Amino acid sequence: MKKQSFLQGAAILTATVALVKILGAVYKIPLGNMLGDEGFAHFSVAYSIYSLLLTISTAGLPVALSRLVARADALGDKPLVRRTFNSARAAFLVLGGVSTAVMLIFAPQLANLMEDPEARYAIFALAPSIVMVCLMSAYRGYSQGISNMTPTSVSQIIETVGKLLFGLALAWFLISRGYGLPLASGGAIAGVTLGAAFALIFIVLKVKLPRKSTVQITSNTVEHRKSQLIELFKIGIPITIGASVLSILALADAKLILGRLQDAGGYSYAQAKTLYGVFSKVQTLFNIPSSFIVPLTVSVIPAIAARLANNNRDGAASVTGTALKITTLLALPAGVGLSVLATPIVNVIYPGSHSEGAGLLAILGVASFFTCVTLVTNAILQAYGKERVPVYTMICGGILKISSTYFLTPILGIRGAAIGTIASFALISILNICVLVFKTGYKLNGSAVKLLFSSAVMGAAAWFVYYAVIRTVNRQLIALGAAIIVAVVIYAVLVVMLKVITKDDLAFAPKGDKIAKLLRLRYLFRKNGQKKWL
Repeated sequence: MKKQSFLQGAAILTATVALVKILGAVYKIPLGNMLGDEGFAHFSVAYSIYSLLLTISTAGLPVALSRLVARADALGDKPLVRRTFNSARAAFLVLGGVSTAVMLIFAPQLANLMEDPEARYAIFALAPSIVMVCLMSAYRGYSQGISNMTPTSVSQIIETVGKLLFGLALAWFLISRGYGLPLASGGAIAGVTLGAAFALIFIVLKVKLPRKSTVQITSNTVEHRKSQLIELFKIGIPITIGASVLSILALADAKLILGRLQDAGGYSYAQAKTLYGVFSKVQTLFNIPSSFIVPLTVSVIPAIAARLANNNRDGAASVTGTALKITTLLALPAGVGLSVLATPIVNVIYPGSHSEGAGLLAILGVASFFTCVTLVTNAILQAYGKERVPVYTMICGGILKISSTYFLTPILGIRGAAIGTIASFALISILNICVLVFKTGYKLNGSAVKLLFSSAVMGAAAWFVYYAVIRTVNRQLIALGAAIIVAVVIYAVLVVMLKVITKDDLAFAPKGDKIAKLLRLRYLFRKNGQKKWL
């Protein structure tokens, strides 16, 4: 299977995410308008439960698998690569099967627990997808470990296309036949299950494992597999716990928001459902920047693990610095853009939705930057073998999030939950970076200040252009498009002028030398332990 470099793999996955997000928008935006705020609340409650169980089943083991496979592959041990994969696949099957059974058997109870009894149909329809995604994650983890991101990329596209085609068709059919929003939500989410089934079939046929003939069967093969499982869980369990905090937060948020709005905020059940539906719609937009950072986290773990396996700590540090810089480069302007242009974005994408949507997005735009930093720093710490650190930092952030939602929602309404999101992820990001500096030797540089300045100028320009155009043509879509184009151009020019990206960073990119030459970039190199500019 063809391997890719760190940034080549990240670029492949990022391009996939862009396509998947476009397809996802074609799925969720019409779906949100079709189901309305109330119907989308049923959809979101089911998805929150699914996300928690899926995280428990798959969050840690794919990361552990890719790291162990990368290490074995870097050392040229093909038998160990295959044994590691076989052990992981068996573990994934058991975990996925248990999670699927929980959702199938306890769908009504889970819906009642979330204070949305009508979500039971969506929970039931989504249940079978967990075991399929678990199995798919084993194959994805293996291919990522050998630095081949293509199977993961294509399977994600197939999964999204299936979700789009079947989900929208089933939702439309059920609504048109008068079956009501609860059943329509279940039909919409059934598309996720069908998409996962087709993606699983593809990746099983696509991924090529080391041939069995290269794997020597010995008397202690069983012991080797046991040791692999132990190591897999030793790495994977802390990662799973840390990642589960995010899903637990989403689940706790759903229950707390719906409950506190009714109990302490004075809202009716219907009003609370509507507000939570708006919050869920806006979270779809809030999650877009972090979706483009996930490919970087997938690619960075095997890249750092392979360098550490060969005792190349300078190489691992270089990958770390590049990953953090690219995260800031992408996430900071995205967050600023969401906040500054919140009103036209919500009005264009969700016309006729609740008036709280724009205010929520303006707040969550700030939080999106810290979410991205959290994701990439978690991945870097995991690659360095500090799996337990994200567990502790995420728990700290989780406590702050739950407390904020509980106390602020009755006072500030649904916006209290959004403010809690900023506080939570900001705390996690700061704690993670502090650990990176003190435990791995990573050194902060001044590029963040330059990017903050560039993003601020870009945001001001976007705001000015939008309101200038809207006064002229009075069309929000045109004004929004013009503001985004101007913002992208200004930001790109400032990043190049301020020389934020160096040739050292582009060393990981395909055609990096040619790009650096075109932009007349310099790079850093080490000589006798000292960094010098060329």
